[in-house]
Amino acid sequence: QVVTSCTVPNTVALTFDDGPYSYIYDISKALVAAGAKGTFFFNGNNYGCIYDADNQKRVKYAYNKGHQIGSHTWAHKDLSTLTWDQVHDEMWRVEQALQRILGVTPAFMRPPYGSYNDNVRQAAGVRGQKLAIWDFDSEDSVGATPAQSKSLYDDIIAQRPSTILALNHETYERTAHEVIPYVIPKLQAAGYKLVTLAECLGEQPYQLPVGSPQTPDASWTC
Repeated sequence: QVVTSCTVPNTVALTFDDGPYSYIYDISKALVAAGAKGTFFFNGNNYGCIYDADNQKRVKYAYNKGHQIGSHTWAHKDLSTLTWDQVHDEMWRVEQALQRILGVTPAFMRPPYGSYNDNVRQAAGVRGQKLAIWDFDSEDSVGATPAQSKSLYDDIIAQRPSTILALNHETYERTAHEVIPYVIPKLQAAGYKLVTLAECLGEQPYQLPVGSPQTPDASWTC
């Protein structure tokens, strides 16, 4: 199943791809200060290894602040170019990392570049995950300036759709420090509730059963 938009009226899901990264703290603080939550789609080994101590800390921090954690696959490959076994490997390795670090298995996976085919959809289904796409792109990952991203948000808010499922990236300083602090109050002033992806769909963020974090050992490597 593929999710492209929220279903609960007057909700906005601000989602952030490509972490865990250093700006997650500032993004989380901006959200939490406004009584809002976000959704973070993590890679296992993209900007850095998820098992590095700093990255484990970031993953736990976001989770403990009540944000939703989703899969963005292990190495940010275009899944539509991979075989069945390769797709499963890309999904499984990051799921294993999140099970180890947090004790949870995500119920949502965002395919890198939003790229998927029947193979990917079926693999996600077998793994108990829905594909999470978006219906609004801040364009931070394709070179938009903060002013351009803000303008895109202003335009969508002016249209006042029932819901917004927004794509952002936590790896850009301008997103964390300029765009997100600007759009949070704008969205709230327009009457939107800023919630997790699962909340904007009325679904569960993680697969059952939810376990406990494990103790790191030598196998926790990229």
